[in-house]
Amino acid sequence: MSGILRSSSLLRRAMWAAALKPTLGQMPGQNRLCSTANKSDIGSGVPYQSSNTSESSTAGSLPSEADCVVIGGGVAGCSALYHLTKLGMKNVVLLESAKLTAGTTWHSAGLVWRLRPSDVSIELLAHTRDLLHDEENGLRVDCGEVDPGWIQNGGLFVANTKERLDEYKRLMTLGSYYGIESSVLSPKETKELYPLMNVDDVYGTLYSPGDGIVEPAGIAQAYNRAAVKHGAKVFEECGVFAIETKEGFQSSRQVSAVHTNLGVIRTNCVLNAAGGWAPSVGALAGVRVPLVVMKHAYVVTEAVEGIRNTPSVRDHNASLYVKLQGDSLAFGGYESNPIFVDKKLSSDFNFGLYELDWEVFSAHMQAAIHRIPCLEHVGIKSTVCGPESFTPDHHPLMGESPEVRGFFLSCGYNSAGIMLSGGCGKQIAEWIVHGRPSLDMFTYDIRRYAPALAGNDGWCRERSHESLATNFGVFYPHDERLAGRNMWKDPLHQELLKAGCVYEERHCWERPGWFMTSEEREIGLPEILPYDYQGANGHAAHQDYDYKSAVEQDFSFRQPKSFEKIVDECRTCRNTGALFNMSSFGKFILTGKDARRAADWLFTNNVGREGEVTYTCMLNKDGGTESDVTVAKVPQALMNTQGFSQAIGGDTDAESLYIACGGAVTTYVQCHMQRVLEDKQFNAKLIDITPELGLLSLQGPISKEVLQLCTETDLSTADTTQYGKQFPLEINGERVWAMRMSYVGEFGYEFHVPMESLVAVYRSLMSAGQRLGLRNAGYRAIDFLSAEKGYHHWHSDLRTTDTPLEAGLGFLCSKTKDYCGSDVVQQQRQNGVSRRRICLVSDKESGVPLFGNEAIVCDGKVVSYVRRAGYSCSSDQWLAFGYIETEPGVKLTDKVLAGRKYEIEQMGIRTPASASLKSPFV
Repeated sequence: MSGILRSSSLLRRAMWAAALKPTLGQMPGQNRLCSTANKSDIGSGVPYQSSNTSESSTAGSLPSEADCVVIGGGVAGCSALYHLTKLGMKNVVLLESAKLTAGTTWHSAGLVWRLRPSDVSIELLAHTRDLLHDEENGLRVDCGEVDPGWIQNGGLFVANTKERLDEYKRLMTLGSYYGIESSVLSPKETKELYPLMNVDDVYGTLYSPGDGIVEPAGIAQAYNRAAVKHGAKVFEECGVFAIETKEGFQSSRQVSAVHTNLGVIRTNCVLNAAGGWAPSVGALAGVRVPLVVMKHAYVVTEAVEGIRNTPSVRDHNASLYVKLQGDSLAFGGYESNPIFVDKKLSSDFNFGLYELDWEVFSAHMQAAIHRIPCLEHVGIKSTVCGPESFTPDHHPLMGESPEVRGFFLSCGYNSAGIMLSGGCGKQIAEWIVHGRPSLDMFTYDIRRYAPALAGNDGWCRERSHESLATNFGVFYPHDERLAGRNMWKDPLHQELLKAGCVYEERHCWERPGWFMTSEEREIGLPEILPYDYQGANGHAAHQDYDYKSAVEQDFSFRQPKSFEKIVDECRTCRNTGALFNMSSFGKFILTGKDARRAADWLFTNNVGREGEVTYTCMLNKDGGTESDVTVAKVPQALMNTQGFSQAIGGDTDAESLYIACGGAVTTYVQCHMQRVLEDKQFNAKLIDITPELGLLSLQGPISKEVLQLCTETDLSTADTTQYGKQFPLEINGERVWAMRMSYVGEFGYEFHVPMESLVAVYRSLMSAGQRLGLRNAGYRAIDFLSAEKGYHHWHSDLRTTDTPLEAGLGFLCSKTKDYCGSDVVQQQRQNGVSRRRICLVSDKESGVPLFGNEAIVCDGKVVSYVRRAGYSCSSDQWLAFGYIETEPGVKLTDKVLAGRKYEIEQMGIRTPASASLKSPFV
């Protein structure tokens, strides 16, 4: 590591000026951003007193076996180690190939914020802060004399526009439920709090006094010391060169040993916490880890007069963060042209830094001087440019790999590893010890990615670039990614594009979002183009990009511009009919000798009845809902039909069950079912047939008439009209599997069709239906229509932490059989539940749109937050769904709810609302 060098005053001024526009004092004759002399005159190194201690390692030899081996001695690994010991796991080992914190942790900035646009992220951040802040029950109690270096100086988010301040107000509203103190400040109030700040272009700020900073190496060493105190063993200079696996049930693979330069450890559990080295560690076990490494930098100034006790600053519009560093400031940000580390990080890149690219960093220098003008006259003490790992969606990678049992991940922290370390360490420890975390961690779970995409380097690179470049962008409710698109398209893609379809992407499938008007289509079709890297990294930016323009018109926390078009799709579905392409849905076949036994254990409802399709839940052992799916027994007639037989596969003589789930959670659902088959050793096979079968949904009053025009099958019988029935038929000669199902609350049919027949079936239905008023509709309409009917949406108002009885889905739970989680359901039936999902309908005159994460207020007190929001096109009112705690001895009924005053708080404004246990529009 280079020492911290000091430059002369003249060269310091030259360095600042060289990176700025001429109006900010560029020196005459300075043609380059940073001359060789300048570079050598400014030191490279972190601004901390130490990054490692000599008391980190455990004395003695490597144990021959362990309950868990943690690979990686950064803050993620040390926190996991600590939390594993807190849960009682003593025979646990951490291996670090160099010294603790030698990878990314040692050069981190150490910021700890409390507010995020996600309820789960807020809870994770809160646990980290509690460990640092709570002197009686926090980390200091366990780590002894090691000081994590916690300073609570507060945090300040700077808004330059009304839209940005709206975003901050939404953060404030969500934070209020979790007891996080924050307030919106005027420019004048901001200036009083931070006298050195330029507020001339500030629209307002959000101040959170409980935010702070921590010394990165200090908190990592505190975790480590506390873990060792509780019995863990830590070995430095211990490199891993192989991870052994053994074959498990049905050819699954299971971790069995870790091979190191100090010996072999037998274990069934490995935690990959290797940061930027995580892909290399994953490869040792055949696990794909979707992250890329990029250079991330900040600089530390000389002493700044008047800076003490000022809060940390995030100027999102300028992509700038500023933090206290003693009597100096450190600042950096996220660039649109980040520098990729194209080669794998070498195993000996320990406490390593790169030379700062002043041309890339110049934007942050300009932003810093603009926001804090006195910095123009302050020198640079040191630069810090090190490797940081970034993921395709800017969320960490956690949980058990879908490819190898016992291989867990806690990596890819996107420069947020310090602040998330406590919360994520606790959750991954619970995952390992208890089999699942206590929070709904789906957005962090590695199973949110399809393994095929996790191993696609080009896709990971594009998406990770966009995630980093837009990290400080406004997070709008209907934002869509531009990178990594068109990965998976069904045969209807071009047909619907010509009809003006604005696509959205889920789980890398392109699916219809909403449809343009005919006038808009004449201007240009919203075709998705290859990613242009936002005009950076050697790529030319797209000009007149119609898809981007269509998406960006919805960038608002007010009424989206597409709103009326989506509502028109909803009303057409309610009044006449709409055709939805839902081919991105996940589709599976469960077949084999034990298929029926497996289904009985997997699903809460009684499934597989002849000629029926059943809506059901899958639960975890704690009764939480892992997914909601539909299940149907495959008719023998389809098993032997060309097109279906190839798609369905498996043993045509064995009983087979067909399972469909939401497309965004396909891999997650598949992994859950596969794990159950393995753990219970059911002699059954799960086959993913998502790419082979398309799915069209014909919904609305005219759907039966439209279908009858396309088929010779008599649709007047109970077997073809009763809800929940399923039957084969032909649509103009194409064999399809029809199901009387609806996710929008209308009379309608789902058609499960071999992909090669999808276009022909679609054209037949549209041709017959257009004269009756049939039109295309997308998923945005489905969201509104399903919310209006009170239907659930997994991962928003139905999660792994919600039981069916709490969610109002007790009718999906059999009373006559045992299934996973049935003991919890039965106990709740006997004793009642302590929380319930409720529906709130906003005051009709308010007109304030809802998106989720708003606060639910009861009798003047914030009691919960909105999990899911929607719109009723029938009554022109906004809907909100959330969970509220029930009072002991009080059964929550509509009458009880009616006796209370409910409001929905959105961006600081409270709107009257009525509450009920179910949607009033069912």
